Amino acid sequence: MDIKKATARVNQLQKELNYHNQLYYNDGTQAISDSDYDTLMQELKGIEELHPSLITDDSPTQRVGGAPLEEFKQINHQVRMLSIEDIHELKEEQIIDTNSTAEYNLIEWHKKTLKALPSNQESFTVEPKIDGVAVSIMFENCKLQYAATRGDGGTGDDITQNILTIKSIPTTLPDNAPRTFEIRGEVFMPNKAFEKLNEIRHKEGKAKFINPRNATAGTLKQLDSSIVAKRPIEVIFHSFGSIDGYDLKTIQQYRNLLIELNLPVDKWFRIIQSSDQLKDAVLELDSKRHTFPYGTDGAVIKVNQIESHTSLGTTSKFPKWACAYKYRPEQGQTILNEVTIQVGRTGVLTPVAELEPIFISGTTVSRATLHNQDEIERKDIRIGDTVMIEKSGEIIPAVIKVNLEKRPHHTKPFNLFTHIKGKCPSCNSVISKEEGFAAWRCNSPKCPDQIVAKLKHFGGRKMLDLEGLGASVAEKLVNSGFVETTLDLFDLTTDQIAEMELDPAKLNSGSKSKPRKFGEKKALKLTQSVQRAKNLPLSRWIYALGIPNLGESASNECARTHRSFDELSNSSILELISEKWDKENWIKNNPVKSKTISKDSTPSIDRNEQSKEFKNRIKEINAILEDYKISSELGGVACKSLISYLNSESGKLSLDKLRRLNVNPESTNYAPFPRLQKVDDLPLSQTTWVITGTLSDSRDYFKSLIETNGGNVTGSISKKTNYLLAGQNPGSKIDKANKLGVQIITEDEINGLISRD
Repeated sequence: MDIKKATARVNQLQKELNYHNQLYYNDGTQAISDSDYDTLMQELKGIEELHPSLITDDSPTQRVGGAPLEEFKQINHQVRMLSIEDIHELKEEQIIDTNSTAEYNLIEWHKKTLKALPSNQESFTVEPKIDGVAVSIMFENCKLQYAATRGDGGTGDDITQNILTIKSIPTTLPDNAPRTFEIRGEVFMPNKAFEKLNEIRHKEGKAKFINPRNATAGTLKQLDSSIVAKRPIEVIFHSFGSIDGYDLKTIQQYRNLLIELNLPVDKWFRIIQSSDQLKDAVLELDSKRHTFPYGTDGAVIKVNQIESHTSLGTTSKFPKWACAYKYRPEQGQTILNEVTIQVGRTGVLTPVAELEPIFISGTTVSRATLHNQDEIERKDIRIGDTVMIEKSGEIIPAVIKVNLEKRPHHTKPFNLFTHIKGKCPSCNSVISKEEGFAAWRCNSPKCPDQIVAKLKHFGGRKMLDLEGLGASVAEKLVNSGFVETTLDLFDLTTDQIAEMELDPAKLNSGSKSKPRKFGEKKALKLTQSVQRAKNLPLSRWIYALGIPNLGESASNECARTHRSFDELSNSSILELISEKWDKENWIKNNPVKSKTISKDSTPSIDRNEQSKEFKNRIKEINAILEDYKISSELGGVACKSLISYLNSESGKLSLDKLRRLNVNPESTNYAPFPRLQKVDDLPLSQTTWVITGTLSDSRDYFKSLIETNGGNVTGSISKKTNYLLAGQNPGSKIDKANKLGVQIITEDEINGLISRD
């Protein structure tokens, strides 16, 4: 076959195969048999092998990437991938009003959202909440550029080669597609395909996957796309990120666009105009969702008019124009065989129920949390009992109650302290319980389980992002004696870690191979990421230290109001918030008009004077803190925990070691007086920015950096844009910037702009 005939035949075969892929994967039908499809595919492969110049990126034969990757690259999302706020269906025991229904919370959300909209006649959409893995796929000029996981919302893993194995995803869109088109959806594994995959794995002597979502997540994390190609994953699109070159008015219009572009969408979709229609829709979906080919645990409700999304806005986590209505979790009964005790990073001992395996919500459950001793006593849970299990939020199994009718005669009340003879199961130290607290705790700073948990937290993506520091590596570092505190990581050499022996891998026969070494390549990546962590901002270091009651938001607020650890150690702000919290709690627990004796036996007349004094002091503190505009995340409990840590022996040792290591984290979001700060005095005031490409930190970090210094960040380039901050692989935005004369700068250059006097 000459090149002219070969070209014509290749074009014809590609069109035919793409058409049949569309029928099979999007429409659920097929026009030819599987064997006829395979014949066409083999013919196309044969011609392409004879004429390699005819192979195109979007050929049906090129759906699997080349050699396995060594690691995933990172993709910065142009528009942050937010989660959706959960609205839970009420349980029977929660419905105390005879006029109320299980959908009460959802109806209240709908009414509240309507009040915030320009018109109370606006419509909402309802669609299934798919139990899959969120992905974002970017098309530019109709060509697929990349696919990424949600990650932390700002940055995700580049999984392009794995997504290309899903045949319902085209590499090229029709010409009527938006110029920039970031589509988002859920990758999932159909229920029947999941069962078949597990049967094959069982026959091959491999471990079964727990549930379809677990199998999907594990599949997308594969570095070898040839493995992914053998897994039956599919995708459904439902939302979008960045769109340029298309005037989008409603969610319904967006869905129609997806259908027009032959992109897979869910067949179940409703538009509602009232609370009654909303209730009917979620009830209808609940009755039909069990017949769907994939797992779902709820409904997603969105404001239909996209213009209203902007007016409603978002929180730091959720869009205010959407919610996920979660149906009641499934329950089941099984036998509690034993109770084991886990030790967390703060030393808290958590009892865990070891169960007779039971299948609930698509998962085989063999363990469930018992929370603490008080909860065990309240529910009177005993070893040997038949217990009711529920998957709280469809994720964490919990013991709800005991079936007393099936209780064996020999059972005894369970006591955590007695069960472990008053000793920590990890380090054998004596355990204790603070007055007023339910949890038993191990207070030994050398407790192995605590150190392992602290290491995993310390190296997490939102903390110091230490590459290769997973659970098994953390355990080995501690058990091998290399690490006694998290900061010991900075003393380790590449050679030490490389020679560390890991646990042997299990073979298909069930036997174990010889111990494996961590290896020089992985060790180098870990030590390099440890060194990079020295330059991370103060907020991430505060969060990484794992101080009780101090989460990500509180850590960010600490860094906004303090420049360094030295400032935190001598902070009047923390002291004032703590003092205010103490006085507010005293007033709450010692009401002046109460006829009962106060908790500290203070006479009523004294309580009255004390209450007045405390209220006046609280007013003084509020006046002092007014200009700081401190967020509620940095409350009294968080401040007291931070002060306690900074004054503790372990806290002082940690800060001393950071100084010896020459690690002096600085705040990159320092803006203590937001109201008093004159925007015109800031280095980036009156400038508009767009961010593109892969940078050294998340897109959120650079957005915060620009906004803190007076700039404004937008999603698309226009004539009003002053600067394009460009990292690696910047895409089409850099071309548009050049056309419009927008100045393109690098990370180093933006740091230079900010540091100018």
